[in-house]
Amino acid sequence: MADPDRDTPPEVLDSKRDATRYQVLVEIAARQPAVSQHEIADTIGVTSQAVSDYVRDLVEHDYVDKRGRGRYEVTKEGVDWLISRTDNLEAYLERVTSDVLGSVEVDAAIAIDSIDEGTEVGLVMRDGILHADPDGGTARAVAVTSGEPGEAVGVTDFEGVVDYETGYVTVVRVPQVTDRTPVDPSRIDEWHSGDQLVATAGAEAYALVTRAGIRPDIRFGTVEATTEAAVRGVDLLLVVGPDQLSQHTTKFRETNVPHEVLDAADL
Repeated sequence: MADPDRDTPPEVLDSKRDATRYQVLVEIAARQPAVSQHEIADTIGVTSQAVSDYVRDLVEHDYVDKRGRGRYEVTKEGVDWLISRTDNLEAYLERVTSDVLGSVEVDAAIAIDSIDEGTEVGLVMRDGILHADPDGGTARAVAVTSGEPGEAVGVTDFEGVVDYETGYVTVVRVPQVTDRTPVDPSRIDEWHSGDQLVATAGAEAYALVTRAGIRPDIRFGTVEATTEAAVRGVDLLLVVGPDQLSQHTTKFRETNVPHEVLDAADL
């Protein structure tokens, strides 16, 4: 049985007047004690006269104390009223998000072949990107848009689990510039396979990789980027300076990303 209290919109949404009253009180609380009714009007998109009328109403209901010209403070009753309406609003929004929006969640996938709207497709992971395969897969969904090969299509009504393995990260630690330990750039070919993405963290790492004639795929935000790529099934070569090594490997351990660490100076 549905919960009537749970399914009923909160009072603050009963009418535009109730919603505006709530907004005005929130703005007074945020700006007190020096309150500019003109600024509130600009913020919430009503006239200054309308704000003045709402303020007068809030004072009459003991939700706001007037302390002088342009000076107002929200009373305990006003705070309690705000809290009760805010709690109800948060609960309502949570229900909308989980029950309503969650039931029509649409994701994007790359079409492997021509796909017609309304057809069932398989879901597979390729190069860290979700793909829709008309021939099927370990997970299934329904296409909500049509698309040609290579185009993004919308998919929903997911079933099953997309089957793929976590990527592997080969981490190569390069010496700090002050160590004056030379590393031959051609050694990069020993660590890099053609299918790996290349990430660099630190100037020493970037210099070594670019001297080898390779343009890094990832240069910024490498802790999060390499971890997310590996979690999505992408293999990587991460060339990293000594001062940034631990933050990367710590993240890999926390997220169970398989990796190995090599020292360029020892190779």
